[in-house]
Amino acid sequence: MTDDTLRVLEYDKIRALITGFTVSGPGGELARQLAPLADDSAVRTALATAAEMATLLRDAGPPPVGGCCDLRPLLAELHAEGSWLPGEALLVVLASVEAAGETRHFLAPRAELPLLAAMAQELAPLKALRDEVRHCLGPRGELLDRASFALGETRREILNLRSRIRRTLESLLGEEGLAAVFQERLVTEREGRYVVPVRSDHRGRIKGFIHDESASGQTLFVEPVTILEANNDLQHQRREEKREEERILRRLADVIRGAVGEILANQALLAQLDLLAAVGRFARQCDAVVPVLVEEPLLDLRHARHPLLLLAEDGRHRDGAAVPVTLQLGPVSHTLVISGPNTGGKSVALKTAGLLVLMVRSGVPIPCHPDSRLFLFARVFADIGDEQSIAASLSTFSGHLTRIRRILAGADASSLVLLDEVGTGTDPAEGAALAMAILDALHQRGARTMVTTHLNLVKGYAQLGAGVENAAVEFDPQTLAPTYRLHYGIPGASNAFTIARQIGLDAELLARAEGYLGQGERDGLQVMEELNQLRRQSAVDLAEARRLRERARQEYERQRQLRSEFEAEKKSRRQQAANKIEEKVRAAEARLAALVADAGTTPRDARKRAETGRALSEIREEARSLREEPPRPQHPLNDTRPGEILRIPALHCEGEVVRVDGSEVELSVRGKKLRLALTALEACTPRRYAEGKTTPKVHGSIVRDSFQPRLLLVGKRVDEALVLLERFVDDALLQGSSELEIVHGAGEGILRRVVRDYLGGHRAVVSFHAADIAAGGENITIVGLREP
Repeated sequence: MTDDTLRVLEYDKIRALITGFTVSGPGGELARQLAPLADDSAVRTALATAAEMATLLRDAGPPPVGGCCDLRPLLAELHAEGSWLPGEALLVVLASVEAAGETRHFLAPRAELPLLAAMAQELAPLKALRDEVRHCLGPRGELLDRASFALGETRREILNLRSRIRRTLESLLGEEGLAAVFQERLVTEREGRYVVPVRSDHRGRIKGFIHDESASGQTLFVEPVTILEANNDLQHQRREEKREEERILRRLADVIRGAVGEILANQALLAQLDLLAAVGRFARQCDAVVPVLVEEPLLDLRHARHPLLLLAEDGRHRDGAAVPVTLQLGPVSHTLVISGPNTGGKSVALKTAGLLVLMVRSGVPIPCHPDSRLFLFARVFADIGDEQSIAASLSTFSGHLTRIRRILAGADASSLVLLDEVGTGTDPAEGAALAMAILDALHQRGARTMVTTHLNLVKGYAQLGAGVENAAVEFDPQTLAPTYRLHYGIPGASNAFTIARQIGLDAELLARAEGYLGQGERDGLQVMEELNQLRRQSAVDLAEARRLRERARQEYERQRQLRSEFEAEKKSRRQQAANKIEEKVRAAEARLAALVADAGTTPRDARKRAETGRALSEIREEARSLREEPPRPQHPLNDTRPGEILRIPALHCEGEVVRVDGSEVELSVRGKKLRLALTALEACTPRRYAEGKTTPKVHGSIVRDSFQPRLLLVGKRVDEALVLLERFVDDALLQGSSELEIVHGAGEGILRRVVRDYLGGHRAVVSFHAADIAAGGENITIVGLREP
């Protein structure tokens, strides 16, 4: 990618945002160097690792890389043999070593995150180095007494000497006869030696050496001769302590010097993990995902949002600042021409596409729908915005052409080219012709191209040319404001006059301007306006169709759930009945066994045993029939013709075929006409045909001569009520009744809901409602049936 493309698409701001999410110096430095990757496999690996990090952040939190520091300057100081680092610097090294160990322990066992676990396995734990430094150093970098035996012994000797000297001096300060000699009864130090403050006018009273005096000259700091030897011993022990400390620090430096390679390798790995965690935080902040990567050159970014409109410079989320836009290019269309009013979002659409492609190429998830698809474009070229060059004597138009010449020289089949306002800055006709030729040249090179334009010739080129598609930025005619959405397949109007009116330009001036337009231009604007109106109406119709389809789906699911609940209830009741029969079987078997044991050998006893056995067999058969609902025999309907008698299982009756219409037939049942699908009917066995104009025979008790349009369901179970209700409605249809009354009572409302759910799904029911309050209210449902 060229630096111009990265700059125009504001890639550096993405770097800055991600840098702000890092927690270590090396991680931040790596984030500032973020760039698109050249190798496709490296891109896929980076995206997969970023996806694993997002999972880790969601489930377990970030890796503990915060202790990682840039150790290169400190380790450079250890290059010379015998050099060493102070304790504070050693603590910095220790913090990075411990961060590596903790991160390895945190990530390495996570088999569900193989890429991160593999990175953690490469971290050197350096346990011996860590233990040695931690054993020798305190929390402020001071060497502890346990760092070596000699150091501990020396420090204990120093403590003893100091204690002895202080006792001697405190005894001297406490003598009554010397009270006037001392300025204060205080033991202090000068140049590492213990002294007492003596008034200058009593300098001869205390024998010893003067090491210092106060600024006023009134106080002399005297080392009494009585502690001279002890002070000398103390100085000697302090020198021994310093030599031993330096020896220990050199030893620690040698340990670190031997592990410099592993320490720097750990630092690089921790920096990568910190960068990945920063990318994960960035992705979480702007709801970014990894799109589906495809092999064919296309761009299908659904509900894409520009990350710099989503996040402020400090990484905080901007509410409502980014409007999602769907960007589609290829595989059929190689060029997308975006048109519409100024400030409508054309340039933002280009920048969004380009920046998101660069981010994916860098291994960074992008804010779009998870089903978005994207080809890994190897190069992105962008000419967006006006960049006059006074120093190079280039106008805006010349500057555009200079950049387009460079783009044409580098574009190929793996390139995405973004051109803003192509062909502008010169005569419109010449600029449009030049723009179309440029688009042809890019197509010949196999590049995928997105351009914005106000030129009608370019819009027409997109509308008529093969592989070129128009897209219009939406403009709300009511509010006269852009919505920043793209609509494909139609060109967009620039709406210059509309915007001018909104701004408040003089109406007479605008009328004169419209008069200057030729008839062709006015007709073109009118066509585009009509296309936009059709598009808006189509969008409304499509939304309504989707709403109705979703409502139908929900209703279907509700009915399916009710049927499922009904079947489950029926199965449960059958099982309960079967269980009761089983109890009867066991009781009968027990009685039979008792009879066998007690019965004699007479013929009468034998008959009793036989009768009991037959009764037991009948009970067993009843239990079996309750457990297993026998399948209804199916007879295929082949060559059905008028006059054939068919069974109607749902109505438990037969009917005569009057007319066959494809997959449906018209039947005559008790003088009434019914139209049913063949799948709802069964052939008689053997097949039968009507003789003359006879009325089909109706079997069962469902169809009755004395039909009453009132059904009482109070006290019935749900399964019983549904069977009765189904038969009741079928009877009513056969009798030609148009209004029914169903009494279900109130109770908990379960029976009322089941009844009305069934009625709502019946094709013959045109209406149903609760009865008047005086007639029973919600206890009764009045049903209206379709007229026969």
